[in-house]
Amino acid sequence: MTNKIKDVSAKAGVSPTTVSRVLNNSKLVNEKTKRKVLKVIEEMGYIPNASAKNLRSKKTMTIGVIVTDILVSYNADIIKGIENMANSLNYKIIICDAQDQKEKEIDYLNLLYNRTIDGMILVTSTLSDQEIIKIAEQGYNIGVIGRNIDHDLVSCVYNDNLKAVQEVIDHLVQNGHKDIAFISGLKDAVDSHERLEGYMKALKRNQLPFDPELVDNGDFSEYGGYEAIKRIIQRGKKFTAVFAANDEMALGVYNAFKELNIKIPEQIAVVGVDNIRVCSYVSPKLSTVAQPKYSMGALMTEKLIDQMNENKYTSSRTFKVSSTLLVRQSSDHEL
Repeated sequence: MTNKIKDVSAKAGVSPTTVSRVLNNSKLVNEKTKRKVLKVIEEMGYIPNASAKNLRSKKTMTIGVIVTDILVSYNADIIKGIENMANSLNYKIIICDAQDQKEKEIDYLNLLYNRTIDGMILVTSTLSDQEIIKIAEQGYNIGVIGRNIDHDLVSCVYNDNLKAVQEVIDHLVQNGHKDIAFISGLKDAVDSHERLEGYMKALKRNQLPFDPELVDNGDFSEYGGYEAIKRIIQRGKKFTAVFAANDEMALGVYNAFKELNIKIPEQIAVVGVDNIRVCSYVSPKLSTVAQPKYSMGALMTEKLIDQMNENKYTSSRTFKVSSTLLVRQSSDHEL
Protein backbone atom coordinates (compact mmCIF):
# COMPACT_ATOMS: atom_id res chain seq x y z
CA MET A 1 0.00 0.00 0.00
CA THR A 2 1.31 3.44 -0.93
CA ASN A 3 2.08 5.70 2.00
CA LYS A 4 0.34 9.07 2.07
CA ILE A 5 1.17 12.33 3.76
CA LYS A 6 -1.49 11.65 6.43
CA ASP A 7 0.25 8.37 7.29
CA VAL A 8 3.50 10.23 7.87
CA SER A 9 1.74 12.86 10.00
CA ALA A 10 0.02 10.19 12.12
CA LYS A 11 3.24 8.30 12.83
CA ALA A 12 5.20 11.49 13.53
CA GLY A 13 2.43 12.91 15.72
CA VAL A 14 2.15 16.14 13.76
CA SER A 15 -0.40 17.63 11.39
CA PRO A 16 -0.33 17.01 7.62
CA THR A 17 0.36 20.73 7.23
CA THR A 18 3.54 20.37 9.28
CA VAL A 19 4.70 17.47 7.09
CA SER A 20 4.02 19.55 4.00
CA ARG A 21 6.03 22.42 5.44
CA VAL A 22 8.95 20.10 6.15
CA LEU A 23 8.82 18.80 2.57
CA ASN A 24 8.90 22.38 1.33
CA ASN A 25 11.76 23.30 3.69
CA SER A 26 9.63 25.94 5.40
CA LYS A 27 11.22 28.05 8.15
CA LEU A 28 7.98 27.80 10.14
CA VAL A 29 8.97 24.37 11.48
CA ASN A 30 11.53 24.15 14.28
CA GLU A 31 14.61 21.94 13.86
CA LYS A 32 13.51 19.31 16.40
CA THR A 33 10.17 18.72 14.67
CA LYS A 34 11.81 18.78 11.25
CA ARG A 35 14.28 16.06 12.25
CA LYS A 36 11.48 13.92 13.66
CA VAL A 37 9.38 14.21 10.51
CA LEU A 38 12.33 13.53 8.22
CA LYS A 39 13.18 10.42 10.22
CA VAL A 40 9.64 9.08 9.80
CA ILE A 41 9.71 9.88 6.08
CA GLU A 42 12.93 7.90 5.75
CA GLU A 43 11.61 4.96 7.77
CA MET A 44 8.38 4.77 5.76
CA GLY A 45 10.05 5.33 2.40
CA TYR A 46 7.53 8.07 1.68
CA ILE A 47 7.91 9.67 -1.77
CA PRO A 48 5.94 12.89 -2.28
CA ASN A 49 3.68 13.02 -5.30
CA ALA A 50 5.44 15.62 -7.43
CA SER A 51 2.42 16.24 -9.64
CA ALA A 52 0.15 16.86 -6.67
CA LYS A 53 2.73 19.10 -5.06
CA ASN A 54 3.10 21.14 -8.21
CA LEU A 55 -0.68 21.38 -8.62
CA ARG A 56 -1.08 22.76 -5.13
CA SER A 57 1.63 25.34 -5.75
CA LYS A 58 0.25 26.05 -9.24
CA LYS A 59 3.61 25.22 -10.76
CA THR A 60 4.14 23.10 -13.85
CA MET A 61 7.95 23.03 -13.57
CA THR A 62 7.98 23.75 -17.30
CA ILE A 63 9.44 26.63 -19.32
CA GLY A 64 8.41 27.51 -22.86
CA VAL A 65 11.02 28.60 -25.41
CA ILE A 66 9.92 30.52 -28.51
CA VAL A 67 12.47 30.69 -31.32
CA THR A 68 11.99 32.51 -34.62
CA ASP A 69 13.31 29.57 -36.63
CA ILE A 70 14.38 26.28 -35.07
CA LEU A 71 16.48 25.38 -38.13
CA VAL A 72 18.83 28.33 -37.66
CA SER A 73 22.10 27.05 -36.17
CA TYR A 74 22.34 30.04 -33.81
CA ASN A 75 19.24 28.84 -31.99
CA ALA A 76 20.45 25.25 -31.55
CA ASP A 77 23.28 26.10 -29.15
CA ILE A 78 21.06 28.45 -27.15
CA ILE A 79 18.36 25.79 -26.83
CA LYS A 80 20.93 23.25 -25.63
CA GLY A 81 22.08 25.68 -22.94
CA ILE A 82 18.47 26.30 -21.89
CA GLU A 83 17.61 22.61 -21.79
CA ASN A 84 20.67 21.50 -19.82
CA MET A 85 20.29 24.23 -17.21
CA ALA A 86 16.54 23.62 -16.92
CA ASN A 87 17.04 19.87 -16.45
CA SER A 88 19.69 20.45 -13.80
CA LEU A 89 17.12 22.50 -11.85
CA ASN A 90 14.34 19.90 -12.36
CA TYR A 91 12.50 21.88 -15.03
CA LYS A 92 11.41 20.75 -18.47
CA ILE A 93 11.18 22.87 -21.60
CA ILE A 94 8.71 23.12 -24.47
CA ILE A 95 10.21 24.40 -27.73
CA CYS A 96 7.95 26.53 -29.93
CA ASP A 97 9.01 27.30 -33.50
CA ALA A 98 7.45 30.60 -34.60
CA GLN A 99 8.72 30.14 -38.18
CA ASP A 100 9.55 33.85 -38.46
CA GLN A 101 5.89 34.77 -37.88
CA LYS A 102 4.89 37.23 -35.18
CA GLU A 103 1.36 35.80 -35.12
CA LYS A 104 2.74 32.39 -34.16
CA GLU A 105 4.76 33.93 -31.33
CA ILE A 106 1.59 35.47 -29.95
CA ASP A 107 -0.27 32.16 -30.28
CA TYR A 108 2.45 30.34 -28.34
CA LEU A 109 2.27 32.93 -25.57
CA ASN A 110 -1.16 31.45 -24.76
CA LEU A 111 0.78 28.68 -23.00
CA LEU A 112 1.88 31.37 -20.57
CA TYR A 113 -1.51 33.02 -20.29
CA ASN A 114 -3.22 29.68 -19.62
CA ARG A 115 -0.66 28.76 -16.95
CA THR A 116 0.36 25.69 -18.98
CA ILE A 117 3.95 26.74 -18.28
CA ASP A 118 5.63 28.73 -15.50
CA GLY A 119 7.66 31.05 -17.69
CA MET A 120 8.65 31.84 -21.26
CA ILE A 121 12.00 32.56 -22.91
CA LEU A 122 11.96 34.47 -26.19
CA VAL A 123 14.94 33.94 -28.51
CA THR A 124 15.45 36.75 -31.07
CA SER A 125 11.79 37.66 -30.76
CA THR A 126 9.97 39.85 -33.26
CA LEU A 127 7.75 41.27 -30.50
CA SER A 128 8.44 44.89 -29.61
CA ASP A 129 9.90 45.92 -26.25
CA GLN A 130 6.56 47.41 -25.22
CA GLU A 131 4.68 44.23 -26.12
CA ILE A 132 7.06 42.17 -23.98
CA ILE A 133 6.89 44.65 -21.09
CA LYS A 134 3.08 44.53 -21.20
CA ILE A 135 3.19 40.74 -20.78
CA ALA A 136 5.55 41.03 -17.81
CA GLU A 137 3.46 43.73 -16.16
CA GLN A 138 0.46 41.40 -16.26
CA GLY A 139 2.34 39.13 -13.84
CA TYR A 140 3.87 36.60 -16.25
CA ASN A 141 7.48 35.46 -15.98
CA ILE A 142 9.27 36.23 -19.23
CA GLY A 143 12.88 36.42 -20.34
CA VAL A 144 14.52 37.55 -23.58
CA ILE A 145 17.71 36.41 -25.28
CA GLY A 146 19.24 38.71 -27.86
CA ARG A 147 18.27 42.21 -26.74
CA ASN A 148 18.35 44.59 -23.80
CA ILE A 149 14.95 45.69 -22.50
CA ASP A 150 15.32 48.31 -19.79
CA HIS A 151 12.60 47.13 -17.42
CA ASP A 152 12.94 45.50 -14.01
CA LEU A 153 10.23 42.88 -14.72
CA VAL A 154 12.00 41.41 -17.77
CA SER A 155 15.13 39.26 -17.57
CA CYS A 156 17.48 39.80 -20.52
CA VAL A 157 20.70 38.24 -21.78
CA TYR A 158 22.16 39.96 -24.79
CA ASN A 159 25.27 40.66 -26.80
CA ASP A 160 26.41 44.21 -27.49
CA ASN A 161 25.63 44.34 -31.23
CA LEU A 162 26.93 47.87 -31.72
CA LYS A 163 30.33 47.02 -30.26
CA ALA A 164 30.59 43.75 -32.21
CA VAL A 165 29.76 45.43 -35.53
CA GLN A 166 32.21 48.24 -34.82
CA GLU A 167 34.99 45.66 -34.40
CA VAL A 168 34.09 44.03 -37.72
CA ILE A 169 34.09 47.30 -39.68
CA ASP A 170 37.30 48.46 -37.99
CA HIS A 171 38.97 45.18 -39.00
CA LEU A 172 37.88 45.54 -42.62
CA VAL A 173 38.92 49.21 -42.80
CA GLN A 174 42.33 48.38 -41.35
CA ASN A 175 42.77 45.91 -44.21
CA GLY A 176 42.09 48.67 -46.73
CA HIS A 177 38.37 48.23 -47.42
CA LYS A 178 36.30 51.37 -47.96
CA ASP A 179 33.29 50.02 -49.87
CA ILE A 180 31.61 47.50 -47.55
CA ALA A 181 28.27 45.88 -48.37
CA PHE A 182 25.92 44.88 -45.55
CA ILE A 183 23.33 42.10 -45.59
CA SER A 184 20.66 42.47 -42.92
CA GLY A 185 18.32 39.82 -41.50
CA LEU A 186 14.58 39.65 -40.84
CA LYS A 187 13.05 43.11 -41.11
CA ASP A 188 11.26 42.85 -37.75
CA ALA A 189 14.15 41.30 -35.80
CA VAL A 190 15.92 43.46 -33.22
CA ASP A 191 19.31 42.01 -34.23
CA SER A 192 18.72 43.22 -37.78
CA HIS A 193 18.02 46.77 -36.68
CA GLU A 194 20.88 46.91 -34.18
CA ARG A 195 23.45 45.46 -36.58
CA LEU A 196 22.37 47.84 -39.35
CA GLU A 197 22.60 50.72 -36.87
CA GLY A 198 26.03 49.49 -35.83
CA TYR A 199 27.14 49.29 -39.47
CA MET A 200 26.05 52.87 -40.16
CA LYS A 201 27.68 54.21 -37.00
CA ALA A 202 30.90 52.29 -37.68
CA LEU A 203 31.12 53.72 -41.20
CA LYS A 204 30.66 57.21 -39.80
CA ARG A 205 33.35 56.70 -37.16
CA ASN A 206 35.72 55.59 -39.89
CA GLN A 207 34.73 58.62 -42.01
CA LEU A 208 33.18 56.47 -44.72
CA PRO A 209 29.92 57.39 -46.50
CA PHE A 210 26.78 55.30 -46.08
CA ASP A 211 25.36 54.05 -49.38
CA PRO A 212 21.87 52.47 -48.98
CA GLU A 213 22.35 50.62 -52.27
CA LEU A 214 25.10 48.57 -50.60
CA VAL A 215 22.53 47.25 -48.10
CA ASP A 216 20.03 44.45 -48.67
CA ASN A 217 17.89 42.02 -46.66
CA GLY A 218 18.73 38.31 -46.49
CA ASP A 219 16.16 37.16 -43.88
CA PHE A 220 18.91 35.40 -41.86
CA SER A 221 18.83 32.43 -44.28
CA GLU A 222 21.51 31.02 -46.58
CA TYR A 223 19.31 31.43 -49.64
CA GLY A 224 18.38 34.93 -48.50
CA GLY A 225 22.05 35.89 -48.32
CA TYR A 226 22.62 34.45 -51.79
CA GLU A 227 19.75 36.48 -53.25
CA ALA A 228 20.68 39.67 -51.36
CA ILE A 229 24.26 39.82 -52.58
CA LYS A 230 23.16 39.14 -56.17
CA ARG A 231 20.73 42.07 -55.96
CA ILE A 232 23.54 44.36 -54.75
CA ILE A 233 25.76 43.18 -57.61
CA GLN A 234 22.95 43.77 -60.12
CA ARG A 235 22.76 47.40 -58.99
CA GLY A 236 26.26 47.82 -60.37
CA LYS A 237 27.66 48.84 -57.01
CA LYS A 238 31.39 48.37 -56.42
CA PHE A 239 32.51 46.89 -53.10
CA THR A 240 35.46 44.93 -51.75
CA ALA A 241 33.96 43.47 -48.57
CA VAL A 242 30.67 42.00 -47.37
CA PHE A 243 29.46 41.96 -43.78
CA ALA A 244 26.53 39.60 -43.28
CA ALA A 245 24.42 39.87 -40.11
CA ASN A 246 24.71 36.12 -39.57
CA ASP A 247 26.83 33.23 -40.81
CA GLU A 248 24.07 31.48 -42.74
CA MET A 249 23.67 34.52 -44.99
CA ALA A 250 27.46 34.69 -45.33
CA LEU A 251 27.40 31.12 -46.65
CA GLY A 252 24.85 32.23 -49.22
CA VAL A 253 27.29 34.96 -50.24
CA TYR A 254 29.96 32.26 -50.67
CA ASN A 255 27.66 30.37 -53.06
CA ALA A 256 26.95 33.45 -55.14
CA PHE A 257 30.63 34.37 -55.44
CA LYS A 258 31.50 30.79 -56.39
CA GLU A 259 29.03 30.96 -59.28
CA LEU A 260 30.52 34.28 -60.39
CA ASN A 261 34.14 33.10 -60.03
CA ILE A 262 34.84 35.82 -57.48
CA LYS A 263 37.66 34.77 -55.15
CA ILE A 264 37.46 35.14 -51.37
CA PRO A 265 39.43 36.90 -49.90
CA GLU A 266 41.63 37.97 -52.82
CA GLN A 267 38.83 39.91 -54.50
CA ILE A 268 36.17 40.17 -51.79
CA ALA A 269 36.40 39.83 -48.00
CA VAL A 270 33.46 38.24 -46.14
CA VAL A 271 32.58 38.35 -42.44
CA GLY A 272 29.57 36.85 -40.64
CA VAL A 273 28.13 36.64 -37.13
CA ASP A 274 27.42 33.68 -34.79
CA ASN A 275 30.36 31.30 -35.36
CA ILE A 276 28.21 28.34 -36.35
CA ARG A 277 30.10 25.05 -36.64
CA VAL A 278 30.48 25.07 -40.42
CA CYS A 279 32.44 28.37 -40.33
CA SER A 280 35.76 26.66 -39.68
CA TYR A 281 35.15 23.95 -42.29
CA VAL A 282 34.19 25.93 -45.39
CA SER A 283 36.93 27.11 -47.73
CA PRO A 284 38.18 29.67 -47.08
CA LYS A 285 37.38 29.54 -43.37
CA LEU A 286 34.82 32.22 -42.51
CA SER A 287 35.70 35.18 -40.28
CA THR A 288 32.89 35.70 -37.81
CA VAL A 289 31.77 37.18 -34.52
CA ALA A 290 31.53 34.42 -31.90
CA GLN A 291 28.85 34.74 -29.24
CA PRO A 292 28.70 32.48 -26.15
CA LYS A 293 25.35 31.06 -27.29
CA TYR A 294 25.24 28.03 -24.98
CA SER A 295 26.14 30.19 -21.99
CA MET A 296 23.50 32.76 -22.96
CA GLY A 297 20.83 30.05 -22.91
CA ALA A 298 22.00 28.59 -19.62
CA LEU A 299 22.30 31.99 -17.92
CA MET A 300 18.87 33.11 -19.10
CA THR A 301 17.28 29.92 -17.76
CA GLU A 302 18.99 30.19 -14.40
CA LYS A 303 17.92 33.81 -13.95
CA LEU A 304 14.34 33.20 -15.05
CA ILE A 305 13.95 30.28 -12.63
CA ASP A 306 15.40 32.45 -9.85
CA GLN A 307 12.83 35.10 -10.73
CA MET A 308 9.96 32.60 -10.69
CA ASN A 309 10.94 31.09 -7.35
CA GLU A 310 11.79 34.33 -5.57
CA ASN A 311 8.52 35.95 -6.65
CA LYS A 312 10.21 39.33 -6.46
CA TYR A 313 11.97 41.66 -8.88
CA THR A 314 15.23 43.56 -8.71
CA SER A 315 17.04 45.86 -11.10
CA SER A 316 19.73 43.24 -11.84
CA ARG A 317 17.87 41.28 -14.50
CA THR A 318 19.91 42.43 -17.49
CA PHE A 319 23.10 40.60 -18.40
CA LYS A 320 25.42 41.65 -21.23
CA VAL A 321 27.81 39.03 -22.59
CA SER A 322 30.96 39.60 -24.62
CA SER A 323 31.48 38.54 -28.22
CA THR A 324 34.78 37.84 -29.95
CA LEU A 325 35.82 38.67 -33.51
CA LEU A 326 37.45 35.58 -35.01
CA VAL A 327 39.56 36.63 -37.97
CA ARG A 328 39.97 33.72 -40.37
CA GLN A 329 40.93 33.35 -44.02
CA SER A 330 37.85 35.01 -45.54
CA SER A 331 38.92 38.49 -44.42
CA ASP A 332 42.58 38.09 -43.45
CA HIS A 333 43.89 39.72 -46.59
CA GLU A 334 45.00 43.32 -47.15
CA LEU A 335 44.07 45.18 -50.31
